[in-house]
Amino acid sequence: MFKLRRFLKDYKKECIIGPLCKLFEAILELLVPIVMANIIDIGVKNSDTGYILKMGGVLVLLAAVGLLSALVCQYLASKASQGVGTKIRRELFSHINSLSHAELDRLGTPSLITRITYDTNQVQQTVAMGIRLLTRAPFIVIGAIIMAMTINAEMSVIFLIAAILIAVTLYIIMTKSIPIFSKMQKKLDKIGLICRENLSGNRVIRAFSKQNTEKERIAKSTEELTKTSIRVSRLSALLNPVTYAVTNIAIIAIIWFGAGNVNDGRGMLSGDIIALVNYMTQILLAMIVVANLVVLLTKTSASAARINEVFETMPSVIEKNQNNIILRENSSIPKIEYKNVFFSYGEGDDELEDISFKIMNGQTVGIIGGTGCGKSTLINLIPRFYDVTSGDICIDGKNVKEYPFLQLRSQIGIVPQQSVLFKGTIKENMKWKNKNISDNDIIKALKTAQAYEFVEKLPRGIDSFVEQGGKNFSGGQRQRLCIARALTDNPKLLILDDSFSALDFATDAALRKALKKNTSEMTVIIVTQRCSTIKDADLILVLDNGKLADQGTHEYLFNNCEIYREICLSQLNEKEAKQ
Repeated sequence: MFKLRRFLKDYKKECIIGPLCKLFEAILELLVPIVMANIIDIGVKNSDTGYILKMGGVLVLLAAVGLLSALVCQYLASKASQGVGTKIRRELFSHINSLSHAELDRLGTPSLITRITYDTNQVQQTVAMGIRLLTRAPFIVIGAIIMAMTINAEMSVIFLIAAILIAVTLYIIMTKSIPIFSKMQKKLDKIGLICRENLSGNRVIRAFSKQNTEKERIAKSTEELTKTSIRVSRLSALLNPVTYAVTNIAIIAIIWFGAGNVNDGRGMLSGDIIALVNYMTQILLAMIVVANLVVLLTKTSASAARINEVFETMPSVIEKNQNNIILRENSSIPKIEYKNVFFSYGEGDDELEDISFKIMNGQTVGIIGGTGCGKSTLINLIPRFYDVTSGDICIDGKNVKEYPFLQLRSQIGIVPQQSVLFKGTIKENMKWKNKNISDNDIIKALKTAQAYEFVEKLPRGIDSFVEQGGKNFSGGQRQRLCIARALTDNPKLLILDDSFSALDFATDAALRKALKKNTSEMTVIIVTQRCSTIKDADLILVLDNGKLADQGTHEYLFNNCEIYREICLSQLNEKEAKQ
């Protein structure tokens, strides 16, 4: 929690004035029993109606001022907590976006969503409760004991004994329940993960008729949470009965010994007994508040640790240069060059080993190989989604690490394996890279991507609505829209990562023809499993288990690379492969 205190620096006024208002309210609350005692000992005893009404007015005034003070504190606490929550979410979201793919893979999407929502809300709630009650509850306990001592020092011993017994009860119950609360939070995270998987993978679950299995899975997790909740509830249920029992015993003792003092005429009056009983009740209520605060702080400490873990996670891919670098046009310099590149996702074996090749400006390059051979990993190093373990990758003769992210990625159009469209309209999706692009340029990109034929048939054309994830379009339509989005800004380098997989062969061929015609000055990299897609490429890279098996044209590789030949013959007959 203390690591997050920096978010309170803009709310120092609220954090000071709020607790002071609560302390003022507590002082007024501690005065009430004294006024009540005076009403009984003076007004009622002497049948002084005027005094009773006057003191009654004082009680109303104390209540009104206390209410006003509480409202001011409530407003300041809400302002500070909401502000802190907003700042944490903004900074957390910004920091998450600064992380590289490696850190995002490690932390996981479901966990990050939980941290930016539930955990942040927990911290926000604690800030509000802390401003309102963190200082008030201890002050009430200490103040009630002091006020009891001013009334009768001997009777205040009962208060001390009761306070100690209640504190010990709280300590025992809290120490036993805190670990269980931590387990509950983990079980809640597990249920959240299962629900997320079920909602996002609902179609797959139905396709495999796994509804009953998933019901059993969620039932098992909720049953575990229920058992854990019952355990902690049983412990928490002891809190109120034990606390009330101690308090009531203390009240009986106050009445018993107080009555003896009154009867013996040892300086105590009937009103003093009423005041002492009221102070004991205030201690009881304050201790219950303390117990709730302890539970809240326990939950929040776990949430704060999870938030701090994200903030303490530093991106492995760092932008070393903020200023654009100057590039010189030279046709002899490769557009892309890999020099002895090695890459590993972690401490395991290298995903890529000693990769070296050159791609000249304007070339169309195909990358092919078996599943898991490192094709996507290879092209993800170009825009620095990951950094190489060793070796160098250069664009236009400059190492990619020298580029600022914006300059590097603005010249690259990427279509990832998973087609991602965002909720909105087709036009809004097409304007992701360039907000000022014209409708004509959008239509041109859609035509090149072979998407305009179905877009123009939609009732609203390019203004047609796109549901979340593009679920109102087929897989092939989503792929073509994503390709069009990448083409809208005429990137110097176009990377298509298995982006033709959902296309039929006729659309595939038409798309390749349109790309060749409309992107003559663009360097195009096509990652694919289909040899027919890259037969006409200027250069083909064949990967095998993270190594570059060979490179060259289709004809050369078919005759000289056994791996490439096997891939071709698994998809085409020998005559078709040679054409």
